[in-house]
Amino acid sequence: MYNLDPVTIAIIAANVIMSIKGFDDRVFFEKYKFNVGSITRGEQIRMFSSGFLHVDTTHLLFNMFTLYFFANPVILELGQLNFIIIYIASLVFGNLLSLYFHKDEFWYSAVGASGAVTGILYAAILLQPEMSLYMFFIPIPIPGYIFGIGYLLYSIYGMKKRIGNIGHDAHFGGAVGGYAVTLILMPSLFKTDLGHIGLLAIPIIILFILYKTGKLH
Repeated sequence: MYNLDPVTIAIIAANVIMSIKGFDDRVFFEKYKFNVGSITRGEQIRMFSSGFLHVDTTHLLFNMFTLYFFANPVILELGQLNFIIIYIASLVFGNLLSLYFHKDEFWYSAVGASGAVTGILYAAILLQPEMSLYMFFIPIPIPGYIFGIGYLLYSIYGMKKRIGNIGHDAHFGGAVGGYAVTLILMPSLFKTDLGHIGLLAIPIIILFILYKTGKLH
Protein backbone atom coordinates (compact mmCIF):
# COMPACT_ATOMS: atom_id res chain seq x y z
CA MET A 1 0.00 0.00 0.00
CA TYR A 2 1.23 3.50 -0.80
CA ASN A 3 1.78 6.38 1.60
CA LEU A 4 -0.09 9.13 -0.18
CA ASP A 5 1.80 12.28 -1.13
CA PRO A 6 0.25 15.54 0.17
CA VAL A 7 -0.45 16.63 -3.41
CA THR A 8 -2.42 13.43 -4.08
CA ILE A 9 -4.33 13.86 -0.82
CA ALA A 10 -5.22 17.43 -1.82
CA ILE A 11 -6.51 16.34 -5.25
CA ILE A 12 -8.54 13.47 -3.77
CA ALA A 13 -9.96 15.81 -1.12
CA ALA A 14 -10.97 18.35 -3.79
CA ASN A 15 -12.72 15.62 -5.78
CA VAL A 16 -14.52 14.27 -2.72
CA ILE A 17 -15.66 17.70 -1.50
CA MET A 18 -16.83 18.89 -4.93
CA SER A 19 -18.54 15.59 -5.72
CA ILE A 20 -20.39 15.33 -2.41
CA LYS A 21 -21.53 18.92 -2.83
CA GLY A 22 -22.78 18.00 -6.30
CA PHE A 23 -24.61 14.91 -5.00
CA ASP A 24 -26.61 17.03 -2.57
CA ASP A 25 -26.95 20.26 -4.56
CA ARG A 26 -28.34 19.84 -8.06
CA VAL A 27 -28.00 23.54 -8.84
CA PHE A 28 -24.28 23.38 -8.01
CA PHE A 29 -23.88 20.24 -10.12
CA GLU A 30 -25.61 21.80 -13.12
CA LYS A 31 -23.60 25.01 -12.80
CA TYR A 32 -20.18 23.35 -12.92
CA LYS A 33 -20.62 20.23 -15.05
CA PHE A 34 -19.22 19.99 -18.58
CA ASN A 35 -21.89 21.21 -20.97
CA VAL A 36 -21.17 22.09 -24.59
CA GLY A 37 -23.84 24.77 -24.89
CA SER A 38 -22.78 26.56 -21.71
CA ILE A 39 -19.08 26.40 -22.57
CA THR A 40 -19.62 27.81 -26.05
CA ARG A 41 -21.53 30.68 -24.39
CA GLY A 42 -18.42 31.55 -22.40
CA GLU A 43 -18.60 29.49 -19.19
CA GLN A 44 -15.02 28.25 -19.52
CA ILE A 45 -14.77 27.34 -15.82
CA ARG A 46 -16.72 24.18 -16.65
CA MET A 47 -13.70 22.89 -18.60
CA PHE A 48 -11.91 22.61 -15.24
CA SER A 49 -14.63 22.27 -12.60
CA SER A 50 -16.33 19.31 -14.31
CA GLY A 51 -13.20 17.26 -13.61
CA PHE A 52 -13.96 17.38 -9.89
CA LEU A 53 -17.63 16.34 -10.10
CA HIS A 54 -18.90 12.76 -10.30
CA VAL A 55 -22.21 11.08 -11.07
CA ASP A 56 -22.31 8.96 -7.92
CA THR A 57 -20.17 7.41 -5.21
CA THR A 58 -19.15 4.44 -7.36
CA HIS A 59 -17.91 6.73 -10.12
CA LEU A 60 -15.95 8.81 -7.59
CA LEU A 61 -14.42 5.80 -5.83
CA PHE A 62 -13.35 4.17 -9.09
CA ASN A 63 -11.49 7.28 -10.23
CA MET A 64 -9.90 7.97 -6.85
CA PHE A 65 -8.94 4.30 -6.42
CA THR A 66 -7.17 4.42 -9.77
CA LEU A 67 -5.45 7.70 -8.89
CA TYR A 68 -4.31 6.19 -5.59
CA PHE A 69 -2.45 3.41 -7.38
CA PHE A 70 -0.83 5.50 -10.08
CA ALA A 71 -0.04 8.88 -8.47
CA ASN A 72 3.05 7.86 -6.50
CA PRO A 73 5.07 6.47 -9.43
CA VAL A 74 4.64 9.76 -11.29
CA ILE A 75 5.52 11.91 -8.27
CA LEU A 76 8.57 9.78 -7.45
CA GLU A 77 9.90 9.97 -11.01
CA LEU A 78 8.99 13.53 -11.97
CA GLY A 79 8.20 15.42 -8.76
CA GLN A 80 5.11 17.12 -7.39
CA LEU A 81 5.06 20.07 -9.80
CA ASN A 82 5.28 17.90 -12.91
CA PHE A 83 2.61 15.60 -11.46
CA ILE A 84 0.26 18.58 -11.12
CA ILE A 85 1.13 19.70 -14.66
CA ILE A 86 0.29 16.26 -16.06
CA TYR A 87 -2.93 16.02 -14.03
CA ILE A 88 -4.24 19.44 -15.10
CA ALA A 89 -3.06 19.06 -18.70
CA SER A 90 -4.81 15.68 -18.96
CA LEU A 91 -8.01 17.06 -17.43
CA VAL A 92 -8.13 20.05 -19.78
CA PHE A 93 -7.03 18.16 -22.87
CA GLY A 94 -9.64 15.49 -22.19
CA ASN A 95 -12.34 18.13 -22.03
CA LEU A 96 -11.01 19.90 -25.13
CA LEU A 97 -11.32 16.64 -27.06
CA SER A 98 -14.84 16.11 -25.70
CA LEU A 99 -15.73 19.65 -26.76
CA TYR A 100 -14.39 18.94 -30.25
CA PHE A 101 -16.13 15.57 -30.55
CA HIS A 102 -19.48 17.00 -29.41
CA LYS A 103 -19.22 20.59 -30.67
CA ASP A 104 -22.57 20.34 -32.47
CA GLU A 105 -24.37 18.69 -29.54
CA PHE A 106 -25.17 21.70 -27.35
CA TRP A 107 -27.02 19.50 -24.87
CA TYR A 108 -24.05 17.16 -24.31
CA SER A 109 -22.96 17.04 -20.66
CA ALA A 110 -20.41 15.04 -18.70
CA VAL A 111 -18.51 14.99 -15.42
CA GLY A 112 -15.63 13.10 -13.85
CA ALA A 113 -11.91 13.04 -13.16
CA SER A 114 -11.49 10.24 -15.68
CA GLY A 115 -9.51 12.33 -18.17
CA ALA A 116 -7.04 13.53 -15.56
CA VAL A 117 -6.76 10.09 -13.94
CA THR A 118 -6.23 8.33 -17.27
CA GLY A 119 -3.46 10.82 -18.01
CA ILE A 120 -1.76 9.98 -14.70
CA LEU A 121 -2.29 6.27 -15.34
CA TYR A 122 -0.58 6.50 -18.73
CA ALA A 123 2.22 8.62 -17.29
CA ALA A 124 2.87 6.10 -14.49
CA ILE A 125 2.98 3.17 -16.89
CA LEU A 126 5.36 5.00 -19.23
CA LEU A 127 7.64 5.77 -16.30
CA GLN A 128 7.41 2.35 -14.61
CA PRO A 129 6.21 -0.18 -17.19
CA GLU A 130 7.39 -3.04 -14.99
CA MET A 131 4.80 -2.28 -12.29
CA SER A 132 2.28 -4.99 -11.46
CA LEU A 133 -1.19 -4.71 -9.96
CA TYR A 134 -3.40 -7.13 -8.06
CA MET A 135 -7.05 -6.54 -8.93
CA PHE A 136 -10.23 -7.87 -7.35
CA PHE A 137 -10.92 -11.59 -7.93
CA ILE A 138 -7.73 -11.99 -10.01
CA PRO A 139 -5.10 -13.97 -8.03
CA ILE A 140 -2.18 -13.14 -10.35
CA PRO A 141 -0.41 -9.80 -10.86
CA ILE A 142 -1.46 -7.80 -13.90
CA PRO A 143 1.24 -5.83 -15.75
CA GLY A 144 0.57 -2.11 -15.49
CA TYR A 145 0.45 -1.61 -19.24
CA ILE A 146 -2.27 -4.28 -19.54
CA PHE A 147 -4.35 -2.48 -16.95
CA GLY A 148 -3.77 0.81 -18.76
CA ILE A 149 -4.86 -0.58 -22.10
CA GLY A 150 -7.90 -2.23 -20.49
CA TYR A 151 -8.90 1.00 -18.79
CA LEU A 152 -8.81 2.84 -22.10
CA LEU A 153 -10.72 0.07 -23.88
CA TYR A 154 -13.45 0.49 -21.27
CA SER A 155 -13.74 4.08 -22.44
CA ILE A 156 -14.51 2.83 -25.95
CA TYR A 157 -17.40 0.81 -24.54
CA GLY A 158 -18.57 3.81 -22.54
CA MET A 159 -18.47 6.06 -25.59
CA LYS A 160 -20.33 3.60 -27.79
CA LYS A 161 -23.02 2.91 -25.20
CA ARG A 162 -23.10 6.44 -23.78
CA ILE A 163 -23.05 5.04 -20.25
CA GLY A 164 -24.21 7.54 -17.65
CA ASN A 165 -23.37 11.23 -17.39
CA ILE A 166 -19.66 10.42 -17.59
CA GLY A 167 -17.00 11.98 -19.82
CA HIS A 168 -15.92 8.79 -21.56
CA ASP A 169 -14.55 10.81 -24.47
CA ALA A 170 -12.28 12.55 -21.98
CA HIS A 171 -10.52 9.22 -21.33
CA PHE A 172 -9.09 9.46 -24.82
CA GLY A 173 -8.00 13.07 -24.44
CA GLY A 174 -6.64 12.44 -20.96
CA ALA A 175 -4.59 9.48 -22.12
CA VAL A 176 -3.15 11.50 -24.99
CA GLY A 177 -2.44 14.41 -22.65
CA GLY A 178 -0.68 12.27 -20.04
CA TYR A 179 1.18 10.31 -22.70
CA ALA A 180 2.41 13.40 -24.58
CA VAL A 181 3.28 15.57 -21.57
CA THR A 182 5.21 12.74 -19.89
CA LEU A 183 7.29 12.17 -23.02
CA ILE A 184 7.93 15.92 -23.26
CA LEU A 185 9.06 16.01 -19.62
CA MET A 186 11.21 12.89 -19.97
CA PRO A 187 12.28 12.45 -23.63
CA SER A 188 14.95 9.95 -22.54
CA LEU A 189 12.15 7.35 -22.52
CA PHE A 190 12.40 7.23 -26.31
CA LYS A 191 15.89 5.76 -25.85
CA THR A 192 15.21 3.49 -22.89
CA ASP A 193 11.68 2.15 -23.45
CA LEU A 194 10.53 2.63 -27.02
CA GLY A 195 8.65 -0.70 -26.95
CA HIS A 196 6.18 0.31 -24.25
CA ILE A 197 5.81 3.76 -25.82
CA GLY A 198 4.66 2.06 -29.02
CA LEU A 199 2.44 -0.44 -27.21
CA LEU A 200 0.62 2.23 -25.21
CA ALA A 201 0.09 4.24 -28.39
CA ILE A 202 -1.95 1.43 -29.97
CA PRO A 203 -5.26 1.96 -28.10
CA ILE A 204 -4.95 5.72 -28.62
CA ILE A 205 -4.59 5.13 -32.36
CA ILE A 206 -7.51 2.67 -32.33
CA LEU A 207 -9.75 5.21 -30.61
CA PHE A 208 -8.77 7.87 -33.13
CA ILE A 209 -9.52 5.56 -36.05
CA LEU A 210 -12.88 4.56 -34.59
CA TYR A 211 -13.81 8.20 -34.17
CA LYS A 212 -12.72 9.19 -37.67
CA THR A 213 -14.66 6.29 -39.20
CA GLY A 214 -17.78 7.15 -37.22
CA LYS A 215 -17.84 3.87 -35.30
CA LEU A 216 -17.82 5.35 -31.81
CA HIS A 217 -21.46 6.48 -31.86
